[in-house]
Amino acid sequence: MTINTVNEWFVFGAGTVDKKTCNEIKKLGQGKWEESAVDTSKDTTDEERLTGKKGDYKPDPKSRISNVVWVKDQWIYDLIWPFMQQANTDAGWKYQIKAAESNQVTRYKKGGFYNWHADGPGDHLSAYNRPENTFMHGHVRKLSMSVILNGNFQGGAFEFASYDKEKCTITPIEATAGSVIVFPSSMEHRVAPVTKGIRYSLVTWFLGPPFV
Repeated sequence: MTINTVNEWFVFGAGTVDKKTCNEIKKLGQGKWEESAVDTSKDTTDEERLTGKKGDYKPDPKSRISNVVWVKDQWIYDLIWPFMQQANTDAGWKYQIKAAESNQVTRYKKGGFYNWHADGPGDHLSAYNRPENTFMHGHVRKLSMSVILNGNFQGGAFEFASYDKEKCTITPIEATAGSVIVFPSSMEHRVAPVTKGIRYSLVTWFLGPPFV
């Protein structure tokens, strides 16, 4: 297992998750795929965010083209939790993590992509308060993880955007089968368009108390 890390992200290299396990995760989506949705709201107030009304989620082909299925199988949490713990420690973040959201298996066909975005700012205004998710109440997304489930596709690079004053640096992360990418949820990132084949990934968000 190859490990590459900077203080902005942490990568476990190709084959960290074995091929058999990757294929088992991919199969969870068979016959269950739904069109992905993004938050299309532009003017959500702080009060709405605090009461859980954080967005208007619907398909938006200008922002994202993919299919997803949500899974809560315990064996997947057992698989990925140690990677999160190691990255959190070895990268020096040492965030307080209390829980994880449902896992998202994602399929990007040819032409599929996910434009630049961040998964969550981590402030108290982004804390979950929705009635149907009581175990998440008061928590925010602190770490994100993407597990690449296959390698027989082209394009579909996972890219980070880093900012130094007014300069933006784009860093592509090689999307190899079985690799695991962990990063703070506030990091801006994207999945570049797939040009050939189908790209599969497993995405999870890890939660904890808001940053002070």
